[in-house]
Amino acid sequence: MKKYFQRLGSSLMLPVAVLPAAAILLGIGYAIDPTGWGGGSPVAAFLIKAGDSIIGNMSILFAIGVSIGMSKERDGAAALSGLVGYLVVTTLLSTESVAMLKGIEVSEVNAAFSKIENQFVGIISGLTAASMYNRFSKVKLPDALAFFSGKRLVPIVTSAIMLLESMVLLFVWPVVYTALVNFGTTISGLGYIGAGLYGFFNRLLIPTGLHHALNSVFWFDVAGINDIGNFWAGTGTKGITGMYQAGFFPIMMFGLIGAAIAMYQTAKPKRKKEIKSLMMAAGFASFLTGVTEPLEFSFMFVAPVLYVVHAILTGISLAVSAFFNWTAGFGFSAGLIDFVLSSRLPLANNPYMLILQGVFFGFLYYIIFRFLIVKFNIQTPGREAEDIDLKNSDEMAERFTDNYSDNYNEIDSKEKISTTNEKFANIAKIIYTGLGEDENIVNIENCTTRLRIEVKDMDKVDIGKIKKADIAGVKVTGPYTLQIVIGLQVQFVWEELDKLISK
Repeated sequence: MKKYFQRLGSSLMLPVAVLPAAAILLGIGYAIDPTGWGGGSPVAAFLIKAGDSIIGNMSILFAIGVSIGMSKERDGAAALSGLVGYLVVTTLLSTESVAMLKGIEVSEVNAAFSKIENQFVGIISGLTAASMYNRFSKVKLPDALAFFSGKRLVPIVTSAIMLLESMVLLFVWPVVYTALVNFGTTISGLGYIGAGLYGFFNRLLIPTGLHHALNSVFWFDVAGINDIGNFWAGTGTKGITGMYQAGFFPIMMFGLIGAAIAMYQTAKPKRKKEIKSLMMAAGFASFLTGVTEPLEFSFMFVAPVLYVVHAILTGISLAVSAFFNWTAGFGFSAGLIDFVLSSRLPLANNPYMLILQGVFFGFLYYIIFRFLIVKFNIQTPGREAEDIDLKNSDEMAERFTDNYSDNYNEIDSKEKISTTNEKFANIAKIIYTGLGEDENIVNIENCTTRLRIEVKDMDKVDIGKIKKADIAGVKVTGPYTLQIVIGLQVQFVWEELDKLISK
């Protein structure tokens, strides 16, 4: 299960990587025109719409990213199937479609269906598509239906499965959504404790997109709170109105930055440059605009324990600011831009105390994250399981070779690769032979620096031969699995291996 979620987290890194740029575009556009949101400035409108084209379609990006990452061959057919699955369920369960299905007026449709285009549905669509690809991409149909064989069959099967899943969601989704709204309404009367509970569940529900249900209770006029609208209109109570917004500023501007620094510092030395780029971009987006998804999705699935800690700290932050009546608000999200704009409003109460609170939470995040990562060897970005110590990897491979390979010393030295343009093809050919070729290879995937391989019979794997491909290391990770360390150009070796297997 842990490996499954790590793979899911890795699949999300592709779409997550584009979010910081979109967040910055939105933030700058909103700073130029904070009230009209582009209505009063063509430049602001251009930037906001450009950013929203990505952020607003995050669920689609997740459907595609997950379907690619979780499929065995990471093929385009899997990505297409993920998109098809997402379109099926979101179209069938749109407000208009549900009204027709139930024979009622659009105004009578449960509000839950207006939020059907969410990350949860995107991830479910991607997982379904990947599963269908892994199962049906090699299926051969009778001659009369041969055109629909193989990869062409995958989107068709995916759409059929998503029809069934849509039927389930038709009844389940409103129950879940309504339950969250009712839960939010209940805790809204608990004062600063309620604010803390809201902050905790707000973050905890981010992976599913269901946080929108809670947000509608506290931020808008579902239950009469309307925290955002009242704060910006100046119609609430100073020190009270804004209590469901203020505590997010210390987290988004400072807390997550501390977490990002901790993850960067604990990354493997060879991965630090890569992780630094990711954390800097995601951290800057969080600080400036309050868009936290690039940072949160970088660790929520690969290190769920840390994400729960993040949710707890967010709840504490909201409780603290509400207890001391420190308030500020946002129109977009709790970043620097909104902080500067809202701190001058009439209902802002000691907003600069949130900066001091934020500095404290920044150090708190850093200390807690760093301690937990190191103490429990949590596999945050740059510390994944495949990033094993190469020396130990070689030692384990040597021990395995003694047991499983009798031909280590019989390798022809001519098999060593050349430095020509055929380098990756030669590496792939040696690895392919060493693994026992098609009859022994079950699955090959590539991570950032290495190949992850599943075989039928480890007795047929010749690690000595594989090492002659001039690779960095080998590690046997299970009775049927091993990893081959290639380096940052692993993708090209994987592509050559895929060609050999396809033949």
